[in-house]
Amino acid sequence: MIYKSYLVEQNIGILKNKLTLIYGENLGLQNDLKKKIIEFYKKSKILKFEQDDILKSNQIYYTELNNKSLFEEKKIILINNCNDKILEIVQDSIDVIEDNKVFIFSNILEKKSKIRNYFEKQKYLDIVPCYKDNEIDIKRTISNELRNFKGFNQEIVNLISENTINDRIKLTNEIEKIKNYFNNISLNINDLNKLLNLREDEDFNNIKDFALAGNVKKTNSLLDICFMEDEKSIFYLALLNTRLFKLKEISLKKNKNLETALNEIKPPIFWKDKPMFITQAKAWSEDKIIKALKKTYDTETMIKSSYNIKKKTLLKKLLIDICNLANAA
Repeated sequence: MIYKSYLVEQNIGILKNKLTLIYGENLGLQNDLKKKIIEFYKKSKILKFEQDDILKSNQIYYTELNNKSLFEEKKIILINNCNDKILEIVQDSIDVIEDNKVFIFSNILEKKSKIRNYFEKQKYLDIVPCYKDNEIDIKRTISNELRNFKGFNQEIVNLISENTINDRIKLTNEIEKIKNYFNNISLNINDLNKLLNLREDEDFNNIKDFALAGNVKKTNSLLDICFMEDEKSIFYLALLNTRLFKLKEISLKKNKNLETALNEIKPPIFWKDKPMFITQAKAWSEDKIIKALKKTYDTETMIKSSYNIKKKTLLKKLLIDICNLANAA
């Protein structure tokens, strides 16, 4: 049976079958589901395996399934980094799982994937696709995790959502940080701002803003001194895309003046960012934004295609291209 991931997040217990496949690009969501599975079955014996270990010697897997314990209610087995290679072992083990449960975790599985097709077609198996989070997913998660905290409100949801850029792994880290800090005190915007380190990427945010505003002089000068970390390359691209999508939202409101359109954006632009955003909005049409998004997509593809590629060089070229595009007629 195919389950929506947000329903499983709310209640792991809805996965009634003894074999479950959890797959998809959202590794942060998968990590959260693993934690919930472990918590839900905390009275059971939890065993973790890698697919490669089982493929080398599947005896250890079958041994754990066959060995019964008088002390644990059942065994919960998590198998990570799986693909079609493990399908035959999964099929052969169905009859010996008995009261135990097996959770199989995979990255992206194409529609033609054998193990995905197998789980989708069998009523006695469960499957949970983990697609990339959107803004609604992120805000739902924030609300579920923090709604019982004193001082919680929609402004706080918007602040955390904007800071995490639809990144589930970053969101999980921030939620944990917030829970620890505000354990015995009321949530408030000022302390939350400081805690989330919204200014830790100030260098890139500055150069991003000036490039999108078409300020060639500032962009070039900041490129010489801007500090960018290779491991944050995709995060930087997400920051760019988030602002481009906001600008696109404004560009589609052609029948309204800029100030009115700006006030209608959800979540709202922070007051301190409004002057720069207005400058950027004047420089970008819908056609130019589409071209810019194509450039960020191409850059992301190149960054992901090679481990040895010079990520900072690609990002700097992208920023120059965006700055030039902002000034194009």
